[in-house]
Amino acid sequence: MPTVADTLADLVRPLLGEPLPVRLRGWDGSAAGPATGPTVVLRSPKALRYLLWAPGELGLARAYVTGELDVDGDVGDGLRQVWAAVRERDLAPRLTPGVLARGAIALSRLGAVGRPLPPPAAEARPRGRLHSKRRDAAVISHHYDLSNALYTLLLDEHMAYSCAYWTDSPVGGASTYSLVDAQRDKLDLICRKLDLRPGARLLDVGCGWGALSVHAAKEYGAHVTGVTISREQLAFGQGRVAAEGLEHLVDLRLQDYRDVAISGPAEAFDAITAIEMGEHVGAGNYAVFLAKLHGLLRDEGRLLVQQMSHGSRLDKDPHPGGGPFIERYIAPDMHMRPVHETVGLIERAGFEVRDVHALREHYVRTVEAWHEEFERRWDDVVSLVGIEQARVWRLYLVGGALAFEQNRMGVDQILSVKPTADGRSGMPPTRLGWEPHVMHDVPPAPPRPRRQPPARRRSSDSE
Repeated sequence: MPTVADTLADLVRPLLGEPLPVRLRGWDGSAAGPATGPTVVLRSPKALRYLLWAPGELGLARAYVTGELDVDGDVGDGLRQVWAAVRERDLAPRLTPGVLARGAIALSRLGAVGRPLPPPAAEARPRGRLHSKRRDAAVISHHYDLSNALYTLLLDEHMAYSCAYWTDSPVGGASTYSLVDAQRDKLDLICRKLDLRPGARLLDVGCGWGALSVHAAKEYGAHVTGVTISREQLAFGQGRVAAEGLEHLVDLRLQDYRDVAISGPAEAFDAITAIEMGEHVGAGNYAVFLAKLHGLLRDEGRLLVQQMSHGSRLDKDPHPGGGPFIERYIAPDMHMRPVHETVGLIERAGFEVRDVHALREHYVRTVEAWHEEFERRWDDVVSLVGIEQARVWRLYLVGGALAFEQNRMGVDQILSVKPTADGRSGMPPTRLGWEPHVMHDVPPAPPRPRRQPPARRRSSDSE
């Protein structure tokens, strides 16, 4: 009688070819595929039943989150190899009626056929009208209110949950430069791009745990209003503001961006930020979101949006939230688009786009730093949120780093300004006002030898 591994290998080969991208091990102890590298382990027929009812990424995620499917070895390497095999082959023409019929018979023999299993408890089930205030608050709470203690474990001391800006040299020699430094450099970069000075009024939309709000006030003397719809984030951020003695400069509120109001032009903000918050606004609401920010900003005021982007192949990947796993477990209702579409929306809202700064490779390093700390603190994570949520986060971090590495997702800082009626922007003529002059841990370049001017020929030398 064929083993579980041999049966599965016979099912996979017509789709992914030979050799198999990873080793397979069944619940009967049998194995097939390459002897080296990561091994995909199926603990029971339930793993196959998840895949039967939700083929592809969602079924794999459900099987992994529940522990019915596991990976021995490097999870990232396993995902990378499977993704490469899928990407290199167009699977649709291979799913012929004959292949599907043989698959159904084989799965039945393995005991995988049956009613659909209930989704894992960690899977979100948002209700209500898409992007209503109530639903948005519930969706944000699903991820951001999970546990302040968890985020404190994983993030740097700034509590910055967004792409860092790595200004060190990534090659050669030992470096003390860390995620803390990279997040500080990101916060400084934002503040310099916005030209924050003492007394400037900043609106931090989606302020999170207060990383930028506190930094802008403490280091640049800005008066900051920060809004979030996460109660846990607000409680943490307000405690941090009080501990820093910044209550006179920072006002953090539990407030939807749609409810922020000013009484007139005199209260307009000098600068507005939306740091990886715009993805949660939704496709239909993005123009409304930008119009709201435009109305809150003074003339010559600056808007900085740091936002994740989706590749341009939406015709082949109809998941603007980043894929079935992200959309069910991490950020339901999230919508990303190619960066050029976001730039167009910003321009149509009345802003003048002045700079687009791609940070995709920076996010690879950022997520890898989070993942390294996550694995180091695995036992603490499990004790805080349970094994199922811990497995969600492992898949999230590994898959996120891979998506940025392979250019399936990007992230960009888009700096724009609200020009006056007669076209004044108040912007500097160069980027030198915000780019650091030297990189950390990089020795200065040796002085270039001064060129000697050519000797002047005496008149007697002529002809």
